[in-house]
Amino acid sequence: MKENLVKIATYQFSSEAQIFKGRLEAEEIKVYLADQYTIDTDPLVSNAIGGVKLLVAAEDEARAKEVLKELSEYSLDDQGHQLHCPNCDSTKIDYFTNVNDVKSFLAFIFNFLLFGLYPIYTKYEYRCEDCKTKFNLE
Repeated sequence: MKENLVKIATYQFSSEAQIFKGRLEAEEIKVYLADQYTIDTDPLVSNAIGGVKLLVAAEDEARAKEVLKELSEYSLDDQGHQLHCPNCDSTKIDYFTNVNDVKSFLAFIFNFLLFGLYPIYTKYEYRCEDCKTKFNLE
């Protein structure tokens, strides 16, 4: 019997999808990932093929969406509390990498272009989605 699967989320990398898959499986929801191995083979095609798709059976769709809604969409501190922007006090904070200094740029060129690898050295920062302020916790 063929199951009727529904896409409930997409992720740029399979590691992200695996985290949410594990959370849904903890709730005993059967989960499938589509295009996971394609993106693991070449992460640069993720945007072209629409990312890793998180699929569940149609009858589990509503419950799976509720479980995902409970999870925080934005960054949390080490104690699990929402981070607040130092400029506007928003809680819409994302954690991202950037290549904006010489050391990061050289690491990117050396590792990615020579070996096809992601950079070993990158700089991480938090960014407020509302006012675009970049900051670190230190």
